[in-house]
Amino acid sequence: MTKDITICLWFDHQAEEAAGFYTTVFKDSKITGASRYGKEGFEIHGQKEGTVMTISFNIKGQSFTALNGGPLFKFNESVSFQVFCKDQEEIDYYWDQLTAGGGEESQCGWLKDKFGVSWQIIPDNLQELLSDPSKKGKVTTAFMQMKKLDISKLLNA
Repeated sequence: MTKDITICLWFDHQAEEAAGFYTTVFKDSKITGASRYGKEGFEIHGQKEGTVMTISFNIKGQSFTALNGGPLFKFNESVSFQVFCKDQEEIDYYWDQLTAGGGEESQCGWLKDKFGVSWQIIPDNLQELLSDPSKKGKVTTAFMQMKKLDISKLLNA
């Protein structure tokens, strides 16, 4: 069954590798299908026959398609995926997994994985903390100084 909205990620040539990576990082995930380039259209796509064109996968109920579309487009921070975590152990897990192998840490719970895809690894209760007028300023000041978010420091802010 397909969802009403499927996220399509454009990769140069790493679609299959990325889908495999994401489905190992996130529990309840799986690869659901793939299509391959044929000899037709080679003059346009330039891909070797049999190379993965698209690979479909699912992460926690969300459908994704990864496309080997060539080097024309690159990922940037204007689009990111938020991963809401129940505790520090879960934040640490996703942070470590998604920065492994060449990922980059950024500020305020943001990171880029080794493919350049941006993620926000944040606690479930962050919005609640930011909505409390008595805590908002201190919590904002605290998380603006962090790379990986530390729940205990946010709660104590």
